[in-house]
Amino acid sequence: MTPSNKLLARLPRAELEAVAPDLDPVPLPLKTVLHEALQPIEYVYFVERGVASMVNEPETGDIVEFATIGPEGMVGFPVLLGTASVPSRAMVQIPGRALRMKVPDLERALRSAPTLHKFLLRYLMALLNQIAQNTSCNRLHEVQERCARWLLQTHDRVDRDEFPLTQEFLSQMLGVHRPSVSVAAATLQRAGLIDYSRGNIRIADRKGLEAASCTCYRVIKREYTRLLDGE
Repeated sequence: MTPSNKLLARLPRAELEAVAPDLDPVPLPLKTVLHEALQPIEYVYFVERGVASMVNEPETGDIVEFATIGPEGMVGFPVLLGTASVPSRAMVQIPGRALRMKVPDLERALRSAPTLHKFLLRYLMALLNQIAQNTSCNRLHEVQERCARWLLQTHDRVDRDEFPLTQEFLSQMLGVHRPSVSVAAATLQRAGLIDYSRGNIRIADRKGLEAASCTCYRVIKREYTRLLDGE
């Protein structure tokens, strides 16, 4: 077994072979809900391809994203903190696939797989850093900069230049009204940084998009590298 998920790929062969029987490959269709708010989390998902969003839904009915999870991580992180539920939802924003594990199987694995336990805790710290940085970003930076940052994070995770994305969905992920996203996306497209048509985004100029993004993208990426690529 050679997993595409970066957490599992870091495991020693003995640990990977021990947990492999408990990992079930599953597809991740667009907008699939992986766990509901305030409902028991039954499975964790080691994403191999695609991107999931952690979202809150205030009483207004709006959806606001506060974190994204791709092949670098795991959906269902609250179980690492000893809780069975969380007041937020996990949903698929870019379709792909994952290796799914029942929560009791993960809890058992954490007691016998020290490397897995170590990297899951480091991943959790990186994810908390991402959430904190996103919160600051949403307060301090312009929609166009935030849009560039979000597209870069998604581009890193899907490992291809084109992926499905509607402006409506992007507006929900950024927590802004659709007209604001339309203006930001049009500006990035006129600058030759992206191509947008028929619900698809193509990254046309990666370096240019990095220059258009706020510094939050680099801070988030640096922390993932520091915490997950170290020994």
